[in-house]
Amino acid sequence: MEKAQLTVDLVNWIQARVKEAGAKGIVIGVSGGIDSAVLAVLCEKAAPGRVLGLALPCYSNPEDEAHAKLLMDKFNIPLRVINLDTMYDSFLKILPCNETTPAAERLAKSNLKVRLRMLTLYYHANLMNYMVVGSSNRSELAVGYFTKWGDGGVDIMPLGNLVKQQVIDLAEYLGIPRPIIDKPPSAGLWDGQTDEKEMGLTYKELDRFLSIGRAEPEAKLKIQTLMAKSNHKRCLPPVPDF
Repeated sequence: MEKAQLTVDLVNWIQARVKEAGAKGIVIGVSGGIDSAVLAVLCEKAAPGRVLGLALPCYSNPEDEAHAKLLMDKFNIPLRVINLDTMYDSFLKILPCNETTPAAERLAKSNLKVRLRMLTLYYHANLMNYMVVGSSNRSELAVGYFTKWGDGGVDIMPLGNLVKQQVIDLAEYLGIPRPIIDKPPSAGLWDGQTDEKEMGLTYKELDRFLSIGRAEPEAKLKIQTLMAKSNHKRCLPPVPDF
């Protein structure tokens, strides 16, 4: 689909969902990355003057906050910065962390950061009667590269049918600042963390498989395995059929 028409369609879709929910506006988490940048601009087009961006650093790279401010200043969208370091530390003081492995501990702590962000977004949404709009794209959703009840805990996902390259193309069209487009995609959960390194796949490989069903055997197996293991993330909790 041509980028101008895609923009119009996404803006109209967001407007319709906000209206259906009876919400007054939109709250989004602005990470400093490309997905939330594209989402912020689309939401501002859909609900001018009724979008609140929250930058929620939690022992994060300062560059992420700087990029979030760069974006929101350029498009004149309100941004609040709420540092979650103290909240995160308070949780860790009362939560057990024994009889585990370093890898499991890092995963649990990383997911805690993301879930604290979800809590903060919904706190503001409840106060203002706003919708929480999430920035996950199709590539991430397909392989479960998101935190259940974290960045996956939102009301709507406008980018959920776009593979990563489509998001990049849309960013170019919308005029997202170049430093945001060019930096390696990362959830920013620990030093040196990148999406592709953590998934063990490149977005190019993943996008190609999702778009035309083709991939090298090793990549195909990896993608299919991740899809199967993460299916529970994309579904509501199962209930008995009796």
